[in-house]
Amino acid sequence: MLSSFTLVSLVGVVLGVLVLVVVMAVYAGLERDVKERLLGFTPHILLRHQPGGLGDLPMQDWREVVRTARTLPRVTAATAHVSDNVILDHASWQRPVQFHGIDGDDPAQIEGIRRMLDLANHPDSTADLGIDDRIVVSSIIASQFGVGVGDTVRLYSTRNFEEVMRAYKATERPALRDAEAGAWQQARELLDKAFVPDADQWRAGIAALQDAYAAFEALGTTGPREHERGLLDELLIALEGGSKDETAGCYRFDADRKQAVDRAIEALESTDAERMDAEMLKSLRRIVLPKEAVVAGVYQASQMAVTPDLFVPLALAQDLAGLDDAVQGVALRLDDAYAAEEAAAAARASLGPDWSLLTWGDQYQTFFALINQQRVMMYFALSFIVLVSAFSMMAVMFTVTIQKRREIGVMKALGAAPGQIVRVFLYQGMILGAVGALLGVGLGRLFIHYRGTLQQAFRAMGFDPFAASFTGFGVLPAHNLPLEQAGIAVMAFALCSLAALVPAFFAARCDAAKSLRNL
Repeated sequence: MLSSFTLVSLVGVVLGVLVLVVVMAVYAGLERDVKERLLGFTPHILLRHQPGGLGDLPMQDWREVVRTARTLPRVTAATAHVSDNVILDHASWQRPVQFHGIDGDDPAQIEGIRRMLDLANHPDSTADLGIDDRIVVSSIIASQFGVGVGDTVRLYSTRNFEEVMRAYKATERPALRDAEAGAWQQARELLDKAFVPDADQWRAGIAALQDAYAAFEALGTTGPREHERGLLDELLIALEGGSKDETAGCYRFDADRKQAVDRAIEALESTDAERMDAEMLKSLRRIVLPKEAVVAGVYQASQMAVTPDLFVPLALAQDLAGLDDAVQGVALRLDDAYAAEEAAAAARASLGPDWSLLTWGDQYQTFFALINQQRVMMYFALSFIVLVSAFSMMAVMFTVTIQKRREIGVMKALGAAPGQIVRVFLYQGMILGAVGALLGVGLGRLFIHYRGTLQQAFRAMGFDPFAASFTGFGVLPAHNLPLEQAGIAVMAFALCSLAALVPAFFAARCDAAKSLRNL
């Protein structure tokens, strides 16, 4: 009976250590694999232009910046960076998604995406985006929209909707001359008073013409339609066409230039709001015209990692972000991604204060802090399993001391010192702790090694606690950290030793005569 109690306590220690080893290895593997996945396409350092602290500005001369960036210490590659959001439309389903531009000339980015492809469910997937509008979508998007390799989707740039909203707001107001009747009438009066016939020409006083010009210029800030804004620009250009006569203190206009002013005024006076609205809404088709893209591949996304919904070619990314030939920044890749902080510090000293350098650790600081916090919480919670096992061993050792009361009494009667009695039971606890810790670590590493087989067995039984659709990995990631596992074993050994020390201390204090009388 005593041996079975001891065996139960030993099994408790083994299971506690095993669970702790497996869970910590899974968290370490998850963190490592997620980092590798992110570093496959994420800039090790993102270089952006912030002159005078005014915020990020689009880079028009990014090719020159790329050439400069490649000379920085530890930089192995520098490519354009564009990342934004669009509206994805397929089969009457729409939703906003994030996209990330990929430079096809950067083999590291292409290889990073290739490693993420979901070839099990989409064997035709490829990371070769080519020069056409070909994209790689996440498995989450593929599942939600029901798309696969070869399907065509539409991408609506969200930048267009600012123009759409501005256009629709303009249709809610009457023509400019009616919407701003008071200001329009005042500007007309100032213009009529400014022009005075002068033989076959016209002249306008400098101050009077400047007042009329300012009045019409102010009308352009009240939100007119695009057609009216164009007519106002024509009027202002015509007013700027006079020749200045400093001696007479006036501007002189020939007949053609005065007619240009009159034509612009007449056009503004005769605008038709309904016709302008019809033309403007017709032009929206050009503004919001979607980009059609073919799905070239599907990558396995993870609910546990922040990744873009779409990977698109750089040229398409620039169009969708409304950047023309500009980019948002320059992505730097290093010879060692974990030296990003050191490389960023050296680059800041070289480039100056007008440049912002954001490392990949800064970009995903919150995400990795969350993983580390979860690891600490799991370590703390699962350590109680080992602690409970230690209390179980303490109970067993108390049972041993009660069962061995006669032997303890005989030993003390024969002159055994209390320390000798303590060591007898302490050694027993230490042996159980050492054996339990070693078996727990060994079995834990065995479980980790065959975790793929165990997952297949669970799935065959219809139970999949680690679905690939959630984790993003066909086989649950795991990574053995010998120092961490050694620490777990030492902790289990120390707790079991302390658990044996308490009953050993009480056994050493018992009275020999009482122990012998109770035989």
